[in-house]
Amino acid sequence: MTSDIAVKICGLTRPEHVRAAAAAGATYGGFVFFEKSPRHLTPAQARALALEAPPGLAKVALVVNASDADLDEITAQVPLDMLQLHGRETPQRVAELRARYGLPVMKAVGVATEDDLPALEEYGRVADQLLVDAKPAEGAALPGGNGLSFDWRLISGRRWPVPWMLAGGLTPGNVAAAIRLTGARQVDVSSGVESAPGQKDEALIRAFVAAAKGAVQGG
Repeated sequence: MTSDIAVKICGLTRPEHVRAAAAAGATYGGFVFFEKSPRHLTPAQARALALEAPPGLAKVALVVNASDADLDEITAQVPLDMLQLHGRETPQRVAELRARYGLPVMKAVGVATEDDLPALEEYGRVADQLLVDAKPAEGAALPGGNGLSFDWRLISGRRWPVPWMLAGGLTPGNVAAAIRLTGARQVDVSSGVESAPGQKDEALIRAFVAAAKGAVQGG
């Protein structure tokens, strides 16, 4: 059994869900700073949640094309362990933010076809981690958290210069298959553990983490 699978529960908005993610065995908890998202938080709201996080739960700020001013405010108020860049940030911008804030940076890269894979190599040279996500549809309001998956065969057996996390349409029902097919050691979920957009469900959180950690690699 592969109990060393790391799970990120993203889009946390309530203290009880932060605690539930940690209690279930999640490694990361994600806070979204993007006004179009139903999971959006202000820095003050995120600070209160971060202070509720039990030791051992890494606190990740998800931002989308954020300015330095926005990030200055977020990092000044919220005790964070990582930045997650989910917009159109260039490799140069990723490197700038790593240097400016002294935090590990995870860069999300949307995948729909094989043509999207070279970007993972490019960002893997400047980021600390990669988030391999489903590419949003043209004109989509949200860059992630849409409940969409992609053809996991595109990345089966592939490796990049840094650790990576699989995202996009994962649920308690499919995460084990996704892990087996892709070889992912880390997985990310948001809408897949919700009863409604932005409303996390503690039972689904527990079921997702259990399914991910119970997956058998190559089985």
